[in-house]
Amino acid sequence: MKTVLLMGFEPFEQEVVNPSWEAIAGFHGQIMAGYHIICRQLPCVFGESLDMLFTAIDRFSPALVIAVGQAGGRTDISIERIAINIDDARIADNKGNQPIDQPVIADGPTAWLSTLPIKSIVWALQQAGIPASVSQTAGTFVCNHVMYGLLHMLSQRPMSKGGFIHIPYLPQQAAAHLGAASMSLETMQRGIEIAILTALSVETDIPLTGGATH
Repeated sequence: MKTVLLMGFEPFEQEVVNPSWEAIAGFHGQIMAGYHIICRQLPCVFGESLDMLFTAIDRFSPALVIAVGQAGGRTDISIERIAINIDDARIADNKGNQPIDQPVIADGPTAWLSTLPIKSIVWALQQAGIPASVSQTAGTFVCNHVMYGLLHMLSQRPMSKGGFIHIPYLPQQAAAHLGAASMSLETMQRGIEIAILTALSVETDIPLTGGATH
């Protein structure tokens, strides 16, 4: 049976949970549209996260890989368009690493574009009443590190699609961050399910606007 690989992260920056893992963990072992769902938790650590990701892709040869990360402060489910070949950490990772202006992959291209149907996913989420948008940056921390490494690896596996999704804080996290947006776990889970089904069913993305003026 073909597989879908979902990747989430452990908590970081003094948080006790990471919504990316909470939102995907329950999908592990499920069958969705004829695909076996496999979930793995990544460390919030430069290098180690890619090692684990690459090992999982080699082991399961998934048809679809979606990595999910926490983006505290964002108000919706953000479908990432692009990953850049730069690690530039504002904070240290969970093992104290703080690379500055270092490439994710030495001699890799400047950037990789998601191979998910990002506009179709956003449209499907919005039609379901879930706030969603295309994001033009995955940052320069471990999330971008993983997205870039994922797309770099999948460039050598043309039968596989992949990309990255950012989600907001959970309500219990937002309670500790005055004024921060949040989203319920149930809405996040429904959003991830819609993203998976859309990515599996759509071959050619729809030409809807998703850009930004600044």
